Formats: sequence, C-alpha cells, structure tokens
Amino acid sequence: MRVIEFRLDRGSGVATYLQLVHQVRHALRLGTLQPGDRLPTAKEVVSRLAINPNTVLKAYRELEREGLVTGRPGLGTFVERSLGRTQPGERARLHGELVRWLRGARLAGLDEEDLRALFTSALTEASREEIA
Repeated sequence: MRVIEFRLDRGSGVATYLQLVHQVRHALRLGTLQPGDRLPTAKEVVSRLAINPNTVLKAYRELEREGLVTGRPGLGTFVERSLGRTQPGERARLHGELVRWLRGARLAGLDEEDLRALFTSALTEASREEIA
C-alpha cells in the first residue's frame, strides 16, 4: 500500500484543506496513489502538520464528494479511483524525458520562474493546436 506524505506551504495563500485535496489529486494523476490505498488518518495528519482536525476532515469530505475516496468507519479513508489516464510505463518514460529536458533548461540558465512561463506557453500552444 502506498502512503501520501502531505506537505503545506503556509505562504501560498491556498487554503490548507485545498492543499491537501490538490496533493491527493496530484498523486492520483501520477499513479503514486491507486484504488485501495489508504489515506493517513486525520489524527496522523494533524500530528504531522499541526493543523486542525476539521481541516483534514473537510479535505477528505471534498475528495469523497468527488468520488475519489470513500470513508470506511473504523478502517479509514480509501482511494476509490485514479485520475491517471496513461499506463505507468508510458508515464515513467515521459517523466524521464521531462526531467532530462529540465536539466538541459537549467544548464541553459533558466530559473524556476522562466521554466514555469515557458511550460505554460508551450501548454497553451499545444492546447490551441488540439482545438484547431
């Protein structure tokens, strides 16, 4: 069973419960969480991140409302479905290519903000091509 390790960016301006929701969605897209995996209990998350238990419960309720997880009384909260649409091998290949590209971009002198701008621009361009 895979376990997600939540992290918080207290300076992001994003509500804490939404950060948890986004991290679960991200893990589902990447395949690091899969159907049957158990999310940490609210008590475990509260202990690790020093946040209010209601914040964790709100995040889990949101994920449950979306049909991504199901709470099982006395057992925990379990992943119901994935968001990833590609096979793990293909995802791993693409990830490797992207890491190599990022290393090259860093060597070319691009910083993180440059990379985000370039990626966003390329993503927008590719999306336009799909529509046309």
